[in-house]
Amino acid sequence: MERIKPHTLSGFMELLPRRQAVMDRITDTIREVYSLYGFTALDTPVIEASDVLLAKGGGETEKQIYRFTKGDIDLALRFDLTVPLAKYVAMHYADLSFPFRRYQIGKVYRGERAQRGRFREFYQADIDVIGDGELDIMNEAEVPSIIYQVFTRLGLTRFVIRVNNRKLLTGFYDMLGLSDKSAGIMRTVDKLEKIGKDKVLAILTEDLGISGSDAGRILDFMSIKGSNESVLNALEEYRGKNGTFDKGLDELRAVAGYLGAFGVPEANFALDLTIARGLDYYTGTVYETVMTDHPEVGSVCSGGRYDDLAGYYTDKKLPGVGISIGLTRLFFILDDVGLLSEDVSSAPCDVLILPQTDDRSGAAELATVLRDAGIRTQIYSERKKFKAKMTYANRLGAPFIAILGEDELSQNKVSLKNMGTGEQALLSAGEAVDRVKASLEGRNVRPIKE
Repeated sequence: MERIKPHTLSGFMELLPRRQAVMDRITDTIREVYSLYGFTALDTPVIEASDVLLAKGGGETEKQIYRFTKGDIDLALRFDLTVPLAKYVAMHYADLSFPFRRYQIGKVYRGERAQRGRFREFYQADIDVIGDGELDIMNEAEVPSIIYQVFTRLGLTRFVIRVNNRKLLTGFYDMLGLSDKSAGIMRTVDKLEKIGKDKVLAILTEDLGISGSDAGRILDFMSIKGSNESVLNALEEYRGKNGTFDKGLDELRAVAGYLGAFGVPEANFALDLTIARGLDYYTGTVYETVMTDHPEVGSVCSGGRYDDLAGYYTDKKLPGVGISIGLTRLFFILDDVGLLSEDVSSAPCDVLILPQTDDRSGAAELATVLRDAGIRTQIYSERKKFKAKMTYANRLGAPFIAILGEDELSQNKVSLKNMGTGEQALLSAGEAVDRVKASLEGRNVRPIKE
């Protein structure tokens, strides 16, 4: 039989146990925060009918999608979690309570060129609030507070949630008589930080045909900086010239005001007029989150308000607001810059039982007691020498080992050894439970370095 060299496809990430434990801790933290804010968990199929996924696709989406046939059925792997959500809400509209708040953490697939920090298979962690006909502005203010809670609970402090409102931009371009070019302008200025002012100016004038004076006004508008209050005050100078602009300014001011009430420090959010988000379906507040010390990696959490989630599937107006954390990308970035903790245990058990007799019923009984107490327990049932068993325990990283020999069984006791301190004691099963639980309390090390 010909041997095949084991290999993993480019753009697909596999982790060793210790790193997987860190990844799981990050995922669990995100899930806990999302649940804390009243979002319900949702899981949608990885494979959908291609016509469903491509309803509002085309262009780059259609180029990147993994598409295949099974019999005469045209299928595709989901490329994000928003389109499946739109389908889900349209299908189950009559059974849902609105506003519908859902979170989903799952893998998505894009057949783009794999590169450092960019994967073809990756996890996204999304939340969305969907309204029935309308959705209050307070939801748009709550989303940044969720981002703030996620990042701070992970142990990150050096980050900024950049907030803008697309109505401001739409209204401003309308003032300049450039409404027909607003979508192209937004996509261009969204690249300002990546490609620089000169290249943006060139695209505006040469590719979009905007006059040099109007292009200059656009860049001047985007350059409004300072404290959040000073940005809002500068924007007030444009009030009264365009209704859409005025509404966007009111919304932005409301979001900024609520953020303080939600406990988000101003150091962690900034009103930034350069944030537009490239996707055309955003209609109101938009967000991008960047790491202060590593702006080169770009946004690690983004999203915004949209007015028509499921227009391709239903005639009902379903506005919403949501964000997506690129979980795999975030993990890679944190690892790349050395921020992931080395202290998170990858051990699959808290106690490893090492039976030293041929009869293993005592080990089974002890394991049952420990598991009933909520202690993760594994029995090493291989008939190896004690040295080999200890080697396994060390490699596994088990915090405790429980030795059961003839002496321990005759006394109805167990020799419990703390692998961290080396302390060993002869205890009853109940005492062993108490000892392990006391030791493990507070051992939930953050996945991010302090």
